[in-house]
Amino acid sequence: MFGILNLHKPQGMTSRDVVNVVQRIVKPVKVGHAGTLDPMATGVLLVALGKATKLISRLQQSPKTYVADFVLGQRSDTDDATGAVENVPTEAVFTAKQVEDALQTFVGTIEQVPPAFSAVKVNGQRAYTKARRGEDVTLKAKPVTVYGIQLQQFDWPRLRVTIECGSGTYIRSIARDLGTQLGCGGLMSALERTAIGRFSVEDAIDPQSLSADNLASQLANPIDVVAGVAQYRCTEHDESEIVLGRNIVAAKTRWVQPYKASDTEVALVSSDATRLLAMAEYDAASQRLQPRTVFVSKAST
Repeated sequence: MFGILNLHKPQGMTSRDVVNVVQRIVKPVKVGHAGTLDPMATGVLLVALGKATKLISRLQQSPKTYVADFVLGQRSDTDDATGAVENVPTEAVFTAKQVEDALQTFVGTIEQVPPAFSAVKVNGQRAYTKARRGEDVTLKAKPVTVYGIQLQQFDWPRLRVTIECGSGTYIRSIARDLGTQLGCGGLMSALERTAIGRFSVEDAIDPQSLSADNLASQLANPIDVVAGVAQYRCTEHDESEIVLGRNIVAAKTRWVQPYKASDTEVALVSSDATRLLAMAEYDAASQRLQPRTVFVSKAST
């Protein structure tokens, strides 16, 4: 079994809970997810099966889109509404324009401190483990990329935003830091992940609807994961060589998406361009493609 499930994680389930639902159906096939959602969050959770788990790191690097609700004038130890919430005394009432201007300061590559209650490791332990014990947790800022923020709704002190960002961005931290910047405190009260790359929440499946009878039909083609990558269409002979990990000579006429000097890898696809065979390195001097991650086996050729 080889593919990607676009699942709609419901509120209250952990990402691991969702993976376990799939694992019980397909065991002993390897299963993994591409990006944790907190229990309170909903939306797109991509679950990879079989050799598609080798694509998880690529999926994790895909742009993500969220719709989040923030509350100003409050703060919490978790930076969201699930923690110990306290009101922050303030006489200020900000306008939509002021809030929107403040939000735009988070666009670009920024230094962001993760929440104390997060999976970031501190001296070998998860930060949330130390925080739950009441220990002081000091986390270092790390660079994250926010591609855009749009203020969708505003009714002081509540607002709804759409955020497109890169891997490792904490939406809770944006809520917290927005409140800090405005001097009134802020937290996240709801979160939905609406997209990861080309996978959208509109197409996501309820994990509880999966069964041994229908799961295979719900698998997305892994070729969708490499849509923006240089692609080379292989012959049947090429495919037999790839299975063995051997390099192949690239013919100029068989590029589906042309190779660019900036490309770090090439997707090798079947002759009809419907199956992902391997990820490879391309040596322009010799015009050879060397498979690095092979997804096919002799049985599938």
